[in-house]
Amino acid sequence: MTKYFLKKTAGTVPLLIGITLITFLVIHLAPGSAVDAKASFNPKMTAQAKAKLESLYGLDRPILVQYADWMGRLVRCDFGTSFVDGKPVTEKILQAAPVTLAINLGTLLLILVLGIPLGVYGAVRAGTLGDKVLTVVVFAGFSVPTFWLSLILMSFFGVRLGWLPISGLHSLFYDEMGTWQQYLDLGRHLILPIGVAAFTSVAGISRYVRSGMIQVLEKPYIRTARAKGLSRNRVIYGHALPNVFLPLITILGLSIPGLLGGSVIFETIFSVPGMGRLFFDSVFTRDYPVIMGILTLGACLTLLGNFLADIGYALADPRIRVGEHS
Repeated sequence: MTKYFLKKTAGTVPLLIGITLITFLVIHLAPGSAVDAKASFNPKMTAQAKAKLESLYGLDRPILVQYADWMGRLVRCDFGTSFVDGKPVTEKILQAAPVTLAINLGTLLLILVLGIPLGVYGAVRAGTLGDKVLTVVVFAGFSVPTFWLSLILMSFFGVRLGWLPISGLHSLFYDEMGTWQQYLDLGRHLILPIGVAAFTSVAGISRYVRSGMIQVLEKPYIRTARAKGLSRNRVIYGHALPNVFLPLITILGLSIPGLLGGSVIFETIFSVPGMGRLFFDSVFTRDYPVIMGILTLGACLTLLGNFLADIGYALADPRIRVGEHS
C-alpha cells in the first residue's frame, strides 16, 4: 500500500503544474485586463499611463514568461501582490480563509448529522409514507436554487420576523459586547449562511446513503446476521452502514476544496467576507494574482481530497489493500 500512495503522490506534481498552466492561460486570454478595469474607474487615464501600469504589473511581457515568473514565486510560497490595493495575496487569503473555513466546517457537520440518519431512515422504511415524504423533500432540496432560497429566508426570518441578521458577520455594536454576547451574535449571523449551504447537500448525501443502504440490506450476510438473532440496530449500524461509507468518503474528499474555496453565491448574497466573496471581487477587478492564488489553493485542496479519499478507500475496504498486494 505504501508503493500505491507514493505513486499517487508523485503523480500530483505534474498534474498541479498542468492545472496552473491552463488556468493562467485562460485567465489572461479572457477579454479585458487589470489595466482596463482600473481605466474604467478613471476615464481620464491616458494611453501612456496604461502602458506604465502594464509594465508595472508585468503584463507587457510574453504570457509564458509571466507564467514562469509566477511559478518561481509559487515555489517560494509567494502568490505575489494584489493589483488592487498592493497587499500580499497570501495576507488577503489568510484574512478571508478562517471565515470560510468556519462556515464550511459547520456546514459539513450539519450535513453529516442530518444526511446520514435521514438516508438510513429512508432505506429502513423504504416504500412507507415517511419515506415518500422524505423523497419529496429531498427532490425539493435538489430543485431549489441557492440564491432564491437565500433571498426567501432573508425576507422571512430577517425582514418580516426580525429574528436573524441578513448580512455580514457582526452587529453594529459588536466591539462593545461581552465575550459570550459576541459568540452569540456571530452564531446568529452564521445560521442563515450555514443553513442555505447545507440544504442541498443534506438532500444529496441522504440519497446516497439511502440507495447504498437498500442495496446492502439485501445482501446475504445481512440476512445471516438477522438469522443469528442480532438486534435491529446492530444489524443496521454495525453491519450495513459501514459498507455504505465508500461513496461517503468520495463526497467528503470532494468537499475538502469547498472548505476554503467558499461559495460565491451565498457569501455574496449574505455579504460574508470569505474566500468566495474575495474571488468574486477579484474576477470583476481582473486581480490576476489573487485569482491565481485562490484557484491554485483550490487545485491543491482538490488533489489533497482525492488523495485522502484513496486512503479512506484502503482503510474502509480491505479488498483494496488485498488488490494492491496481489
